[in-house]
Amino acid sequence: MNCPRCHNSDIEVIDTRDCDSDCVRRRRECVKCHYRFTTYERIEPIKLSVQKRSGGVEPYNREKVIRGMKIATEKRDIDVAELEEIADRIEQKLIETGKPMVPSRKIGNLVIKELKELDEVSYLRFASVYKGFCSGKSFEKELEKLKQ
Repeated sequence: MNCPRCHNSDIEVIDTRDCDSDCVRRRRECVKCHYRFTTYERIEPIKLSVQKRSGGVEPYNREKVIRGMKIATEKRDIDVAELEEIADRIEQKLIETGKPMVPSRKIGNLVIKELKELDEVSYLRFASVYKGFCSGKSFEKELEKLKQ
Protein backbone atom coordinates (compact mmCIF):
# COMPACT_ATOMS: atom_id res chain seq x y z
CA MET A 1 0.00 0.00 0.00
CA ASN A 2 1.31 3.42 -0.96
CA CYS A 3 0.23 6.85 0.20
CA PRO A 4 -2.10 8.40 -2.40
CA ARG A 5 -0.42 11.79 -1.89
CA CYS A 6 3.37 11.17 -1.68
CA HIS A 7 3.50 7.48 -2.73
CA ASN A 8 5.49 6.51 0.35
CA SER A 9 5.06 2.84 1.28
CA ASP A 10 5.35 3.38 5.05
CA ILE A 11 1.68 3.47 6.11
CA GLU A 12 0.19 2.94 9.57
CA VAL A 13 -3.29 1.67 10.36
CA ILE A 14 -4.93 4.01 12.88
CA ASP A 15 -8.35 2.42 13.21
CA THR A 16 -10.12 -0.74 11.99
CA ARG A 17 -13.88 -1.33 11.91
CA ASP A 18 -16.26 -3.79 10.31
CA CYS A 19 -18.52 -1.91 7.92
CA ASP A 20 -20.69 -4.94 7.03
CA SER A 21 -20.43 -8.71 6.93
CA ASP A 22 -17.86 -8.86 4.15
CA CYS A 23 -16.08 -5.54 4.49
CA VAL A 24 -13.45 -3.99 6.79
CA ARG A 25 -12.90 -0.22 6.98
CA ARG A 26 -9.38 0.93 7.85
CA ARG A 27 -8.25 4.45 8.65
CA ARG A 28 -4.61 4.88 7.61
CA GLU A 29 -1.92 7.52 7.93
CA CYS A 30 1.26 8.05 5.94
CA VAL A 31 4.31 8.16 8.22
CA LYS A 32 6.13 10.58 5.90
CA CYS A 33 3.53 13.27 5.01
CA HIS A 34 0.88 12.44 7.69
CA TYR A 35 -1.87 12.28 5.08
CA ARG A 36 -4.88 10.32 6.40
CA PHE A 37 -7.11 8.22 4.19
CA THR A 38 -9.64 5.39 4.41
CA THR A 39 -9.52 2.01 2.72
CA TYR A 40 -12.18 -0.67 2.44
CA GLU A 41 -11.19 -4.32 2.23
CA ARG A 42 -13.42 -7.02 0.81
CA ILE A 43 -12.75 -10.67 0.22
CA GLU A 44 -12.63 -11.28 -3.49
CA PRO A 45 -14.60 -14.36 -4.41
CA ILE A 46 -12.82 -17.13 -6.26
CA LYS A 47 -13.35 -16.77 -9.97
CA LEU A 48 -14.53 -20.03 -11.48
CA SER A 49 -14.51 -20.89 -15.16
CA VAL A 50 -16.72 -23.50 -16.76
CA GLN A 51 -15.41 -25.94 -19.36
CA LYS A 52 -18.35 -26.53 -21.69
CA ARG A 53 -18.99 -29.86 -23.40
CA SER A 54 -18.18 -28.20 -26.72
CA GLY A 55 -14.72 -27.34 -25.40
CA GLY A 56 -15.41 -23.64 -24.91
CA VAL A 57 -14.73 -21.85 -21.64
CA GLU A 58 -16.92 -19.24 -19.96
CA PRO A 59 -17.07 -17.62 -16.52
CA TYR A 60 -19.20 -19.40 -13.91
CA ASN A 61 -22.63 -17.79 -13.78
CA ARG A 62 -24.68 -18.46 -10.68
CA GLU A 63 -27.77 -16.95 -12.29
CA LYS A 64 -27.60 -19.53 -15.08
CA VAL A 65 -27.71 -22.34 -12.52
CA ILE A 66 -30.67 -20.75 -10.73
CA ARG A 67 -32.48 -20.06 -14.02
CA GLY A 68 -32.17 -23.74 -15.01
CA MET A 69 -33.57 -24.82 -11.65
CA LYS A 70 -36.41 -22.26 -11.89
CA ILE A 71 -37.45 -23.70 -15.24
CA ALA A 72 -37.38 -27.24 -13.82
CA THR A 73 -39.38 -26.22 -10.73
CA GLU A 74 -41.91 -24.08 -12.58
CA LYS A 75 -45.46 -24.49 -11.21
CA ARG A 76 -44.14 -26.59 -8.33
CA ASP A 77 -44.48 -25.50 -4.71
CA ILE A 78 -40.81 -24.58 -4.37
CA ASP A 79 -39.62 -21.28 -2.98
CA VAL A 80 -36.91 -19.31 -4.80
CA ALA A 81 -35.04 -19.10 -1.49
CA GLU A 82 -34.63 -22.89 -1.60
CA LEU A 83 -33.08 -22.60 -5.06
CA GLU A 84 -30.73 -19.91 -3.75
CA GLU A 85 -29.64 -22.24 -0.95
CA ILE A 86 -29.02 -25.02 -3.46
CA ALA A 87 -26.94 -22.63 -5.58
CA ASP A 88 -24.96 -21.71 -2.44
CA ARG A 89 -24.24 -25.38 -1.71
CA ILE A 90 -23.23 -26.05 -5.31
CA GLU A 91 -20.89 -23.04 -5.35
CA GLN A 92 -19.33 -24.12 -2.08
CA LYS A 93 -18.67 -27.61 -3.45
CA LEU A 94 -17.12 -26.14 -6.60
CA ILE A 95 -14.88 -23.82 -4.57
CA GLU A 96 -13.84 -26.68 -2.28
CA THR A 97 -12.40 -28.55 -5.25
CA GLY A 98 -9.72 -25.85 -5.34
CA LYS A 99 -9.74 -25.86 -9.13
CA PRO A 100 -10.46 -22.66 -11.07
CA MET A 101 -11.80 -24.65 -14.07
CA VAL A 102 -14.90 -26.78 -13.56
CA PRO A 103 -16.48 -29.05 -16.18
CA SER A 104 -20.10 -28.13 -16.94
CA ARG A 105 -20.96 -31.80 -16.43
CA LYS A 106 -19.93 -31.53 -12.76
CA ILE A 107 -22.25 -28.55 -12.24
CA GLY A 108 -25.12 -30.37 -13.96
CA ASN A 109 -24.58 -33.46 -11.83
CA LEU A 110 -24.60 -31.38 -8.65
CA VAL A 111 -27.86 -29.71 -9.73
CA ILE A 112 -29.42 -33.09 -10.53
CA LYS A 113 -28.41 -34.49 -7.15
CA GLU A 114 -29.89 -31.50 -5.30
CA LEU A 115 -33.14 -31.50 -7.31
CA LYS A 116 -33.54 -35.24 -6.79
CA GLU A 117 -33.56 -34.65 -3.03
CA LEU A 118 -35.81 -31.59 -3.31
CA ASP A 119 -38.53 -32.68 -5.75
CA GLU A 120 -38.74 -35.73 -8.03
CA VAL A 121 -40.79 -33.99 -10.73
CA SER A 122 -38.34 -31.10 -10.93
CA TYR A 123 -35.50 -33.60 -11.02
CA LEU A 124 -37.08 -35.40 -14.00
CA ARG A 125 -37.69 -32.12 -15.83
CA PHE A 126 -34.09 -31.01 -15.36
CA ALA A 127 -32.71 -34.47 -16.18
CA SER A 128 -34.78 -34.68 -19.38
CA VAL A 129 -33.04 -31.59 -20.75
CA TYR A 130 -29.63 -32.17 -19.19
CA LYS A 131 -29.39 -35.81 -20.22
CA GLY A 132 -31.14 -35.17 -23.55
CA PHE A 133 -34.07 -37.57 -23.28
CA CYS A 134 -35.33 -38.20 -26.80
CA SER A 135 -38.12 -40.70 -26.14
CA GLY A 136 -40.59 -41.90 -23.57
CA LYS A 137 -38.33 -44.88 -22.92
CA SER A 138 -35.65 -42.50 -21.63
CA PHE A 139 -38.15 -41.20 -19.10
CA GLU A 140 -39.14 -44.74 -18.15
CA LYS A 141 -35.52 -45.72 -17.52
CA GLU A 142 -34.98 -42.67 -15.34
CA LEU A 143 -38.19 -43.37 -13.44
CA GLU A 144 -37.00 -46.92 -12.77
CA LYS A 145 -33.74 -45.54 -11.37
CA LEU A 146 -35.75 -43.13 -9.22
CA LYS A 147 -37.90 -45.96 -7.82
CA GLN A 148 -34.80 -47.84 -6.74
